[in-house]
Amino acid sequence: MKRLLFFLLLITSQLLSSNTTVVSSSIHGAIGPASSNYIKEAMLYAKNQNANIILIELDTPGGLSTSMREIIQEILNSDIPVVTFVYPKGSRAASAGTYILYASHIAAMSPGTNLGAATPVNMMPSAQPKDSNSSKTSTLEKKVINDSMAYIKSLAELNDRNISWALDAVKESKSLSAKDALKYSVIDIIAQDTKDLLKQLDGKTIKVSDTNITLETSNVTILNYEADFKTRLLSIITNPNMAYIFLLIAIYGIFFELMNPGAIVPGVLGAISGVIALYSLNILPFNYAGLLLIILGISFMIAEVFIAGFGILGIGGVISFAFGSVLLFDSQTLGNDISIPLIIAFTLVSFAFFILVMRLFINSRSAKIVSGAEEMIGSIAEVSEVNENNYRVHCHGEVWSATSDSKLDIGQKVEVTNLSGLTLKVKPTKE
Repeated sequence: MKRLLFFLLLITSQLLSSNTTVVSSSIHGAIGPASSNYIKEAMLYAKNQNANIILIELDTPGGLSTSMREIIQEILNSDIPVVTFVYPKGSRAASAGTYILYASHIAAMSPGTNLGAATPVNMMPSAQPKDSNSSKTSTLEKKVINDSMAYIKSLAELNDRNISWALDAVKESKSLSAKDALKYSVIDIIAQDTKDLLKQLDGKTIKVSDTNITLETSNVTILNYEADFKTRLLSIITNPNMAYIFLLIAIYGIFFELMNPGAIVPGVLGAISGVIALYSLNILPFNYAGLLLIILGISFMIAEVFIAGFGILGIGGVISFAFGSVLLFDSQTLGNDISIPLIIAFTLVSFAFFILVMRLFINSRSAKIVSGAEEMIGSIAEVSEVNENNYRVHCHGEVWSATSDSKLDIGQKVEVTNLSGLTLKVKPTKE
């Protein structure tokens, strides 16, 4: 009996020891600071779990070069094999995603996906034409492209992948389908799904940190790594749409607080949103011209409230605001851009707020007082009682004591010129 138990324990221990742990993570959307932070955390989690494979599901239009390089550094310095899988079907690994695929120990794609178009994009391109007179700009662009070509070439050499196509992807923005990528040795595997991918990986030998590792994926445990609260928050505030919204809330909140000192709530919201917006703009590359056009547009709309510009300032403000919003971020650089419907909505709301709401607010502040003691000045009253130089007058349904420098008669119409305590100062009307 003891031998049987020992034999069962031995078999169980062997089965457990042959079990492969796979930490699964995913990048869906533009690559930015949140993505690089997420991958760093996933790598650390995999190490703490003694994982055998790190799986990255990838679907990205590209993103920031700095964040891409941070992710690639994590992959290249990992002691655990990293498998990047462009999945699900219909996904892409464009621009920065292509570099990540080339850096991974195993590059895989599902049918119906593509990669490529890895040419670097300048955030603020020169307005000068590309001719002999723009040699400085051309030299700068050549430096950026040459640096990117050397970078992807080194990644291709490191993982024995197609070098010539990698250079074409950077220099000529070429793209490939999954089938062609496998044909030209750009990727290693085409798999229908994660289960099919792991099946094909079983028994495959790869080099990781100068060590040959044979993958055993016939019996795996998959641990899905979810982003923590900090990473999710970073992902939200570094989204161009959210950065844009926080920026406008900051501008409106602070402006409304200045117009109504002591309102507190608009000022607090504006200050908090302003700090978040500044943090986002510090991380995301933005166009200063776009930001200035937004501020200029709001200034024009405010000026329309106080200056009789016959609508020219208001229309100019709307145009400036809309153009500034479009130019604020570059979708080719970030892999994401501000939603056009969002820009249209905020442009119309801004126009309505400053031209209509604020004008009504200004007019209400300058309107004649219709209640209180100040409203008595200029009112018409009727003399109801005469007592030497003192009078009793009927005004607004009430009887008031009154004085006058002129002699008044009962029934005479008088105009209130001043109020002292409960005594009115009156004078005869011009009628």
